[in-house]
Amino acid sequence: MLLVVKSGGQEAMPEWQSLYRALLPELEVVGWDDPALDPARVEYAMVWEPTPGRLAQFPALRVIMSSAAGVDHITRDPSVPAHLPITRMVTPETEERMADFVTAASYGIVRDFPMLREAQKERRWDESIVGRRASETTVAILGLGNLGAACARRLAANGFRVKGWARTHKQIERCESFAGDERLGECVSDAHIVVNLLPDTAATRGLIGNRFLEALPRGASLINVGRAPQVDLRAVVESLDTGHLRSAFIDVFDSEPLSPDDQMWNHPKLWVSSHIASAVSRKSKARQIVKNILADRSGQPLEHVYTANLGY
Repeated sequence: MLLVVKSGGQEAMPEWQSLYRALLPELEVVGWDDPALDPARVEYAMVWEPTPGRLAQFPALRVIMSSAAGVDHITRDPSVPAHLPITRMVTPETEERMADFVTAASYGIVRDFPMLREAQKERRWDESIVGRRASETTVAILGLGNLGAACARRLAANGFRVKGWARTHKQIERCESFAGDERLGECVSDAHIVVNLLPDTAATRGLIGNRFLEALPRGASLINVGRAPQVDLRAVVESLDTGHLRSAFIDVFDSEPLSPDDQMWNHPKLWVSSHIASAVSRKSKARQIVKNILADRSGQPLEHVYTANLGY
């Protein structure tokens, strides 16, 4: 068995090889750019932003495995063989870290951390910045897959009022569920915080633009930890500038890394993070990859397989 890895750069290869050696000694692990790599022997590929056309050059390839929760960095390449399964990187650690991040950001919004940050920059003692309580705050989560459900449970456990919207109805304890295009507006109509965790599909791209933002209650806030194409960042900045949006936490961007001269770095109502909301350890990723390789070898179903017609 041979696994080719493109994740973390060449400097990460010694760690990857050590992790896989401990988990599955018979698995040979080779770097994406290793000159000794024989394309004909590659059966598995663990990748992040694979070079266009390269995956199609592995004739024995059995499974393509994303090193992240999203797969759009793979599917945007039209040469990727359509018959090959693509798996998403979703682990218990992924869910825990995403729930941690979204809950922390929600508390930051509830207690007006962006305003506190500006007061500190100005050395201004302001006892009026007290925010609100979690128990009087409604959070609407767009996307109730593994990560959305984990966030819903954590937020509810922390006293937030939680609603969620998805393509189909979901049963999640202490989370009011909405399904279908016609109920999106109802889900977010009274939301103090909107969390985007939608997959990248033709139906979701550009969803969070001027029209969507204007329909939110004045003073609402946005947390984007899903995919970048759903959110029109220009519209978000305009809404922040007019005061309709109170604040925004943005973790994903169309072009990464974000340019050092981008206006978003310095916006007083905007918090920028470097696509790390659900970043997990390489050890956790290696365990998930090995689990799917063993499932494939034994003819068992793979976990977290991307479904093309659904877009996730």
